[in-house]
Amino acid sequence: MADLVLPAINIYAAAHSLPESPVRRALREETDRTMEFSRMLVGPLEGAFLHMMTRLAQATRVLEIGMCTGYSALCFAEALPEHGRVITCEVDEESAAVARRFFTQSPHGCKIEIRMGSALETMAGLKGPFDLVFIDADKLNYLHYYRRALELLSPRGVILIDNVLWDGEVLCDPPLDDRTAAIQELNRVVTADPCVTAVLATIRDGIWIITRTPSSL
Repeated sequence: MADLVLPAINIYAAAHSLPESPVRRALREETDRTMEFSRMLVGPLEGAFLHMMTRLAQATRVLEIGMCTGYSALCFAEALPEHGRVITCEVDEESAAVARRFFTQSPHGCKIEIRMGSALETMAGLKGPFDLVFIDADKLNYLHYYRRALELLSPRGVILIDNVLWDGEVLCDPPLDDRTAAIQELNRVVTADPCVTAVLATIRDGIWIITRTPSSL
C-alpha cells in the first residue's frame, strides 16, 4: 500500500487517538506475522476512526462487507451497546478461523455474527435497517455493494467504503486494471448521487463517508 500520508504523520495521529484494546492489538500482531495479505487489515488509526463513527452514528446494527481476520469487526463491536450486533461477511475460511479465535477472547465478541459466502448473496437475504455499513471487500463489486447498502441503510445511517483512493491509482487515466476502473466508477456514482451527502476522507487508503441527503429522507 502506497504511503499517501507520511508514515510519521500516521504514527503521530495513531498515538494521539483512541488506543487499541489488548485483543485488537494481539489480533493485529498475529495477522502481521502469519497472514499473507496482512496489509488488508485496517490499522490502529483507521480502527479508531471506525470505533468513533459507530458511536457518532449511535449504531445498534452494523453490517460489514469483508471481515479479513476480524479487526474492524471488533472495532465496531467494542463501540456498540450491549444489545448491539455486527453482521460481518467473509469468503476466506482461514481468515474467519483467526477471527473466531480472537472473538472468543473479547467480551464484545458475542455481538459479532459471521456470515460465510458471497456478500452479495448475504446482502440480498438481509433485512434492514442497519445504522452503519462498512464496505471493504472485492473491489469489482463495490458499486453493487454500495447500491444494496443504500437499500439496507437506516434513514440517518452511515456508509463507509474503504480503499477508494486505491494507492493513488484512481488518478490514472486510463485505469491500470479492472479494479481501479471499478473504484473510479464507484467514486463517480457517489459524487453524482443526489440522494446522498458524501466526503472522501484521506484516511489511510481513502474512505467514503456517506449519509442520506436530508431532502431524501
